[in-house]
Amino acid sequence: MNITDFINQMPKAELHLHIEGSFEPELMFKIAKRNGIKLTYKDIDSLKQAYNFNNLQEFLDIYYAGANVLQTEQDFYDLTWAYLEKIHSQNVIHTEIFFDPQTHTERGVAFDTVIKGINRALQDGQSKLGISYVLIMSFLRHLDEASAFETLEAALAYKDMIKAVGLDSSEVGNPPEKFQKVFEAARNEGFLTVAHAGEEGPAEYVWGALDLLKVSRIDHGNRSLEDEALIKRLVDMQIPLTVCPLSNLKLKVVKDMKDHPLKKMLQLGLKATVNSDDPAYFGGYMNENFQAVTEALDLSKAELLQLSRNAFEGSFAGEDLKQRLLQKLDEFEANN
Repeated sequence: MNITDFINQMPKAELHLHIEGSFEPELMFKIAKRNGIKLTYKDIDSLKQAYNFNNLQEFLDIYYAGANVLQTEQDFYDLTWAYLEKIHSQNVIHTEIFFDPQTHTERGVAFDTVIKGINRALQDGQSKLGISYVLIMSFLRHLDEASAFETLEAALAYKDMIKAVGLDSSEVGNPPEKFQKVFEAARNEGFLTVAHAGEEGPAEYVWGALDLLKVSRIDHGNRSLEDEALIKRLVDMQIPLTVCPLSNLKLKVVKDMKDHPLKKMLQLGLKATVNSDDPAYFGGYMNENFQAVTEALDLSKAELLQLSRNAFEGSFAGEDLKQRLLQKLDEFEANN
């Protein structure tokens, strides 16, 4: 089996996916029309051109503009269902989805509307497509901690739907300590914790996420490699890093995919995984991310299997489900 077919057929888990970042231009236009919202782009092609941004902030600006067309429970269902159909075609059998309630509540869309639409699609994805899932609520780090506390309060009624809380948006200038109290409150309510750290921000932010936010895994974590003591700690604790190669390239975290640290992470014993982050904006879903790093870094089938195994092991799936997912990977490995 050639490497492309191997990637396509390998069972995979995605641990770093912002559902609002899976908003393809065609669906955005369709929902905007349904809701009577006029986009500032005259057609799908001009919207696609706008996806050629230069940095994280330019990306976030268009990301939030796109989210504005999401108004109803059905909109959030359609957004999530489109993502699930896509990953089903790529043999992703488990997904852990971030959603950003503040992006929507700040513009008057009820928390209830957002989570019910997303959750209903996830339930359908499990029953109809066989994709297991975990839902993670992210706080926006460019907003203040008081806003995060309001969001946490709203989430308490939906504890049966939300497994963990995360921290995303603009990293630089918004260190983990800004959210230490709300993360402590979330842990006291029984939520697991994750955080974006070491993407644009320094290695110190990874330390802060571990020590202050008590995270179970680090989203991105590229700049951890700048700190040998941090590398040792991440290896010793086997903290998963949810790495997003095409995102790193698009946002210029790396200048060339050949410079991507993923292979080095594996060689150092870090629990690295491959994820798509915001696939509609960054040029690819799971298979495209795996393909890009495999070509650039000459990854072997053994390394690809290790990346997939790391994701299943690092997931928040219950132990029984985790073993079933890993068994599927073992069966694939045995037959290929």
